[in-house]
Amino acid sequence: MDVEAFVSVHQPQWDRLARLTRRQRRLSGAEAEELVVLYQRVGTHLAALRAAGADPVSIGRLSGLIADARGAVTGAQAPVWRDISKYFLVSFPAALYASRRWWIPIGLLFYLVAAWTAWRILAHPEVVDSIATPDQVKDLVGHGFESYYSDNPAQDFALRVWINNTTLAASALALGILLVPSVFVLWDNAVNLGINAGLMISHEKGGLFFSLITPHGLLELTTVFIAAAAGLRLGWAWVVPGPRTRMQALAQTGRATVGMAIGLGALLLVTGLIEAFVTPFLPGPVRVTIGIVVELAFFTYVWTLGRRAYRSGEYGDIDEADREATAPVSA
Repeated sequence: MDVEAFVSVHQPQWDRLARLTRRQRRLSGAEAEELVVLYQRVGTHLAALRAAGADPVSIGRLSGLIADARGAVTGAQAPVWRDISKYFLVSFPAALYASRRWWIPIGLLFYLVAAWTAWRILAHPEVVDSIATPDQVKDLVGHGFESYYSDNPAQDFALRVWINNTTLAASALALGILLVPSVFVLWDNAVNLGINAGLMISHEKGGLFFSLITPHGLLELTTVFIAAAAGLRLGWAWVVPGPRTRMQALAQTGRATVGMAIGLGALLLVTGLIEAFVTPFLPGPVRVTIGIVVELAFFTYVWTLGRRAYRSGEYGDIDEADREATAPVSA
């Protein structure tokens, strides 16, 4: 193929495509159709030039034209900030609201187990002997529990707390598909919380315990409940898929579950900052108030933005255009 002759013949079409691309926002219906036709045609021209071994400059120039025309044909990509705002204002709260019937009961059961464990220690002091030695109890109650929040620099402590909490939440989420292991993770943490509460209260340090645990603990534990609920929903979707096939149920629930991970990480970052920069430095009443306000703000977020998005058809899945096509399943 004579490359120079080929370029000479088709150059007017390339110039026309470039003009239409620059005017993409002011095109008439006929011009928009012409843009699509020329985009397809010039794509064929580019393939022919590559096959003929045309010079890299010509190929690069035509490739750039094709890329610009593709953007005009398919539409400009939404700015990143718009995707982020949609996630935190629509998708994430909708997923939280959609799974509320899972994480709220999980949270209530968690606190019941913790309260029962604390009551056991208070009602039966001999139980403590099977938990820890007297020296260990004395160290925890005397200064260990309180000094945990101030022994390290705040920024290092915040990072460590965030990593630990994220690992716990990820474990609860990932193990949820197996159902039973996630329950054991929750049980173990509820018992540990109850043990610490029981030991502190039995030594008349209950006020200190709650003033240290409440500021970050309310939202932190709620986030863990949500992570566990997301994982358990994923496992349950496999066991009881409903009118969907198991793969469809797992895919739909899995997309929403994975999509929640970023939001849960952001929540745990907030709790880590509170634990590192609020708990060690502010008076007890102030930090407890902050913890309660943050938790109430979270529930308001879920029950306003989340409920609104859920009722409009959102439930945390990706956009419909990005999902794989699936055949309808009979009920």
